[in-house]
Amino acid sequence: MNFIDLRVAKPLLNALEDLEYVYPTPIQQKCFRRITSGVDVVGIAKTGTGKTLAYLLPILSQLEYSNQKNPRVIILVPTRELVVQVCEEAEKISKYKSVRIKGVFGGVNINTQKDYVFDDGADILVGTPGRLYDIAVTGVIRFSNVKKIVIDEVDEMLSLGFRPQIEQIFEMLPNKRQHLMFSSSLSENVEEFIKSYFNSPEKIEVDVESTPVEKIKQTFFPVQNFNTKVEFLKVLLSQKDEFIKNLIFVADKRQADLVFDKLSSEFEDLGIIHSNKSQNYRFNTIKNFEKRKIRSLIATDVVARGLDFSDISHVINFSVPENASDYIHRIGRTARAGKTGISILMYAPYEEKYFEEIKKIAGENTKEESFPQGIPKIDCLLEFEKPAFTHKQITKAPDISKGGGAFHEKRNINTKQKRKKRK
Repeated sequence: MNFIDLRVAKPLLNALEDLEYVYPTPIQQKCFRRITSGVDVVGIAKTGTGKTLAYLLPILSQLEYSNQKNPRVIILVPTRELVVQVCEEAEKISKYKSVRIKGVFGGVNINTQKDYVFDDGADILVGTPGRLYDIAVTGVIRFSNVKKIVIDEVDEMLSLGFRPQIEQIFEMLPNKRQHLMFSSSLSENVEEFIKSYFNSPEKIEVDVESTPVEKIKQTFFPVQNFNTKVEFLKVLLSQKDEFIKNLIFVADKRQADLVFDKLSSEFEDLGIIHSNKSQNYRFNTIKNFEKRKIRSLIATDVVARGLDFSDISHVINFSVPENASDYIHRIGRTARAGKTGISILMYAPYEEKYFEEIKKIAGENTKEESFPQGIPKIDCLLEFEKPAFTHKQITKAPDISKGGGAFHEKRNINTKQKRKKRK
């Protein structure tokens, strides 16, 4: 089946042809007619399966020209990077169609974004939940004309605590609306959220549990601590002919900065993104990574979630994720479009319990290696690596019956003894 068979609108077909998109992915194929029929849809698919187009194509196919300023479609995503990515994707495929697409997110002046949205209006408004709600309550835009609302990466949004803002936005929408939700997984929180707001949704699942891990060569290395991991990473990144485009995952922002500070002087083609970096810095870093000006990118799970990077040669798990499913999500950034990929995981002693869970779901294309010889081993531990000091807990109350009495009793005895001596 191709896009013509799906009955995609002619202007969109022309744009797809320009982009050399001929065949829809499974999630796009399964979602198109269900979404255009008007039913609530829950799409479960991993990043890289084409789920952004899975909802954009049917929405744009049905969206007719209008000069009203208020949006008719709202798309909620968890991060500012995803706002930009969804807007760019929508603009590409609506190239031959008159559609106003606007994106809003935190980290910039809200008055500037209010003017931007109000200026000539928006047909499709993409945003992070907090900023979208903050703009809406000012009255600059109204949601009375919204026909469809998309919640993308809903599992991530719920884990980040965005549910209150999403619910506040729902309260501002007309009762009659279509809900479209896309997620990488179907957790209990997501299931409960669906039951609360969706009207008998149709679930469309595409290879949720069959991420092509067998196409990914996975190698596990025991590494004694953080600083030794840095030395190991130096050796890997020095092999430029092999490590062509690398995505390096770390546990948090602090560790990301530490790794970058230790390696950036030696590797000028190293980049970093996390939530403390300014929006312009993050946007430029991502663009330079895609243009191969940056060869290796250090990222946290939260910021990288949902971003679609092309042609990743290696995924390096510098830190072991606490959730085994996050590991599958990480390594799925390589081996795209039928290609093979390589994943390397370094685990320290304090990460072994998480590593054991990963081994259970990693598939058969795995290999455990010894720590390579010739790489310096650094004994210095960082604070978070040191064993936690615990106070001795008293589980049984002391027997005071055998003691020498209370303090005031002892004091009285001592006083009597002193008086006898004086006599």
